[in-house]
Amino acid sequence: MSRCVAFLRGINLGRRRLPMAELKRHFEALGFADVATFIASGNVVFSTGARDLAKLETRIEAHLAKTLGFAVDTFLRRDDEVAAVLAAQPFPEGVPADGGIYVSFLKRPLPAAQAKGLLACATPTDRLALMERELYWRRVGGVADADIWASPAVRALRLPTMTMRNLSSLQKLVAKFGLGQ
Repeated sequence: MSRCVAFLRGINLGRRRLPMAELKRHFEALGFADVATFIASGNVVFSTGARDLAKLETRIEAHLAKTLGFAVDTFLRRDDEVAAVLAAQPFPEGVPADGGIYVSFLKRPLPAAQAKGLLACATPTDRLALMERELYWRRVGGVADADIWASPAVRALRLPTMTMRNLSSLQKLVAKFGLGQ
């Protein structure tokens, strides 16, 4: 058995409100062990014997769509992969005093041309780095003031669906569950 983290996209936005205890029950119904949720933004830690995470993502998405009545994009990482996200540190200068670092989880690495195009969209206040299936975003200033994701250049790239987490939330998740140890 290995531990995994499911990062669910948009699970508690708008009309998609779901108590974390209910979300936990859905993962237990799928046969996972040691299920726990972390903050109300769709982070689920669980143990599984499954080896193929892509198939497992599809299985979780199908179950949640059937039981909740709406699609829930699911991004799985093994516990050591989550720990590696924190260890990567793509921005040596660290977290800006008046901003933050965010990590977006993708299902697969971006194709080279798409990755190159995205990295070219960086601005003085929005720096980007790609590592495997994670996109790191270093933002100076408030997230609500960021317009990078709505820029014509980024929109033209037609990026795949992803889900974003604040780096500090990921640090707390790793510390709470001892991921990667």
